[in-house]
Parts: sequence; structure tokens; C-alpha cells
Amino acid sequence: MHSLTPLPAELVDFYDDGEHTRHFHFRLLEEPLGTSREHLSHWQQTQTGQFFMLTVPSLGEAPFSFTEVPDENGHFRALIRRMGAVTSALFELEAGQVLGVRGPFGIGWPMDEISNKRVLAIGGGCGLAPLVSAVDQLIERQNYTQLTLVYGARTRQAQMLNPERERWQHIIPVYNTIEDGLTNGRDNEYPGTPSDILPSVLDTFGELPEVVLLAGPEAMMYSIAEYLVAYGVSAQAIYLSIERRMHCAVGTCGHCYMDSQYACTDGPTFRWDQLPSK
Repeated sequence: MHSLTPLPAELVDFYDDGEHTRHFHFRLLEEPLGTSREHLSHWQQTQTGQFFMLTVPSLGEAPFSFTEVPDENGHFRALIRRMGAVTSALFELEAGQVLGVRGPFGIGWPMDEISNKRVLAIGGGCGLAPLVSAVDQLIERQNYTQLTLVYGARTRQAQMLNPERERWQHIIPVYNTIEDGLTNGRDNEYPGTPSDILPSVLDTFGELPEVVLLAGPEAMMYSIAEYLVAYGVSAQAIYLSIERRMHCAVGTCGHCYMDSQYACTDGPTFRWDQLPSK
């Protein structure tokens, strides 16, 4: 059973990565009074696609996806956009300050089922964050037959996770779309949205993708999922990361209720044919 008491975590460092967005590096600290490192072992079992709750003392907490899951020393990372009171306060903190964390929570990407498949990953805006550790894991283990990423942003200034996409494009096909059409002329930048270039991307597969991972605005994900099913991709092959305002993260507050399920405990990863509400 998850504890509702946050664990201490140090803000190690950060860097700006997109418009009003930063990539943060945290480190789990030893629990007080010399207690065991069992909490660290629990965090080391984090799955790609899961999330955690970050507490800024005296202000509250908010949910965030792992862009890098905790390592053996308790270091992990998250992409955070400045939006409300909690994130605004976080952006004012300096490295070395101590925050609180709870987690990991939810159901992550089905990495065992993705192994050695033709994989298409599509992210929009901040929605690329839940895909980062999945893409990194596939590349690191080289356990895919084809892996392609499509990422959409409103403007070039709003593009996020720039170092990751720069690194990936030397290993796998990466398609970046810019909604306002102001691209920089690079071969892998296209005007429009991920939906606009999807037919061309699917043509590069030859055979249909065996797994599709979607993360981003729900309207975008739903539209793309419907298009893919009509195109011939199995609804059982499409997975979505559903973003909700998880207040408790353990299925008691009801803020992320979706018909008969909760995004925090039954998600955030849902298979398209099993999504409780569309």
C-alpha cells in the first residue's frame, strides 16, 4: 500500500527546455532516523510511463511523468511546465533544496509487449515526456524491429526535450511538426501537426506498426487513434497516456475518475479498445 507521506528528495539541478518549461533532476534522500533503504528499492522498480507526486512544502503537490526513472542511487528526472502555484514556486527554487515525492504510481507502458516490434511513438507538446524513458529503453536495448517518433509543437520556441530529440534523430527516424508552419528548413521538420504527416510516416513502415504509443492532448490522441484503426492498425495495438489532475494518486479523491476507472490507478496508460471513456 502506498504511503501518503512524501519522501524527501533533493533538487539536484535543472535547465530550461522549451517555452516556460524546465527539465528537473531530483535525488531521493535517506529517510530520517536512520530507517532502511527499502523506499529506494521500491522506487528503483519504477516502470516507464508511471508518474510521481511532487510536493513543494507549504504549497501542495502535483503529478509528473518520469522522463528518466530512478537509478540505483535514486536519481530521476522530469519535464515540468510552469502552469500553477506549485510549478511556479518550483521554478523559483535553487539547486540543493529539499522537496517531497510520492510514488511511483499507475500503470506504465507495456514494454514486454513492445519488445521486438514495429513501434510508432507520437507525442504532442508536454505529452512527449511520458514517452522519453520508453524510447530510451527501446534504443538502449535495441529490442525493436522499427522505431519511429513523431513530435508536434505549436511553435519552434515551444518545442521541448530538445537534447533528447537531437540525440534520437541520429539513431531512429524523428519527425518534428510545427503547427504555425515556421520551420527552420531541416529535413526532419514539417509544417502542421502530427496528424498531417501521419499518412507519409505510415508509408515508411511498409507493414503496419505493431505497437503505437500516444501521449499528449486527448483530442489529438483520440483523433490519431481513430485514424489508425480506420487505416488498419489493431485497436489492441494502440496505447495512450491519459493526463489528469491526480490529487491523491491512489484512487480515493475521485478527481481523475473515468467512468468506472481512475486514471491514477488504472492508468495513466490505457489500451485504446479498453479506454473507459472516449
